[in-house]
Amino acid sequence: MAPTTPRLVVPIDLTKKPWEQKQPLHNRWHPDLPPVAEVKVGEIFRVEMIDWTGGFINDNDSADDVKTVDLCTVHYLSGPIRVLDEEGNPAKPGDLLAVEICNLGPLPGAEWGYSGIFDRENGGGFLTDHFPGAAKAIWYFEGIYTHSPHIPGVRFPGLTHPGIIGTAPSTELLQIWNERERELVETGLQSMKLCEVLHTRPLANLPTPKSCLLGKIEEGTPEWDKIASEAARTVPGRENGGNCDIKNLSRGSKIYLPVFVDGANLSTGDMHFSQGDGEVSFCGAIEMSGFLELKCEIIKDGMREYLTPMGPTPLHVNPIFEIGPVEPRFSEWLVFEGISVDEHGKQHYLDATVAYKRAVLNAIDYLSKFGYTKEQVYILLSCCPSEGRLSGIVDCPNACATLAIPTSIFDQDIRPKSSKIPMGPRVVKKPDVLKCAYDGNLPITKNPGGST
Repeated sequence: MAPTTPRLVVPIDLTKKPWEQKQPLHNRWHPDLPPVAEVKVGEIFRVEMIDWTGGFINDNDSADDVKTVDLCTVHYLSGPIRVLDEEGNPAKPGDLLAVEICNLGPLPGAEWGYSGIFDRENGGGFLTDHFPGAAKAIWYFEGIYTHSPHIPGVRFPGLTHPGIIGTAPSTELLQIWNERERELVETGLQSMKLCEVLHTRPLANLPTPKSCLLGKIEEGTPEWDKIASEAARTVPGRENGGNCDIKNLSRGSKIYLPVFVDGANLSTGDMHFSQGDGEVSFCGAIEMSGFLELKCEIIKDGMREYLTPMGPTPLHVNPIFEIGPVEPRFSEWLVFEGISVDEHGKQHYLDATVAYKRAVLNAIDYLSKFGYTKEQVYILLSCCPSEGRLSGIVDCPNACATLAIPTSIFDQDIRPKSSKIPMGPRVVKKPDVLKCAYDGNLPITKNPGGST
């Protein structure tokens, strides 16, 4: 018999707010969030997801929504989903949950997405000290391809994927998260050299009841108050998977997630039509509302069998990801190198983040010679299928990172040439991305050797 149509277990109505959905969404990780659905291993099921801001960012002619979005709300996740074996028994702590992505895409009727730069006073991004103001670009989908009226001359296929997929933490693991991240907030400015480079970004996003959405848990109850004060924000990836933003987790991929609670309590969201490695502008993928069709398998005692703890407890593990066979093919790339010397000429010791920042800045300055504004290039590098690499982290004192850009996504030849031709640098590209003025008073990093 032919396989049955995937069962829809989490539907989304784009005319409703996240808290109005038939299956209420959540934007925190906590072991006591009740599941909204159950599935059995081997069953193909469909999960629909609203974009990570819950529909706050609109297809319009303004970047005001990017500037004013409340980042305490994100990310809105679909789930939790309780996973049972063939006999109806829930996955157990210590198991591995293998999640196969069978199919995915944008929600019908919502074939568009957006990329942006957050205001420095509201989250910033990887280059927030260079780009402090909010900006936005809208992207429209044509099958597997996308284009933006705000970044003309560019068209590329998307490698669609979920930015977030993970299991619920146990009470012990949640406590570990909150303690170590709170310590970072309290001591990080004194102990971390990187804070000098990526200054003014939050060091961590600690639990807060502000804008908290807890699925079936009703606000105003003692249970809601307790969970809201403990539940972890969804911003970083952690031991449970979560916000890993791995662009290659597309059709045919398989994700091996640790199980920390009965039933695993799988959640997912933050769908991306496309993303570059690093998602450097933070709101940097092409964010969209979408769906996943998934199939699960439970590997009994798989955490002990396959995952080695890199820390003081058996909970200090990380997922394994199996990349699927379906990807866009690019044969020609332009690669930009960066080393761990910052814009002020300061030497950093084997700092891969500084090296990657330098590579991204080199790419932005180079591509701006071809008629693009630097904001256009910053957003483009964040959402196009760029490839980031750590090329060397052993040759002291300089780490070496690279950023590779497929040349075929442009409608002009962007390679260096010995002769000037009409399609070379300084071709005017209009219009620009949507922008907001920066109203803050924090200092802005200038590159003494770069173009203005």
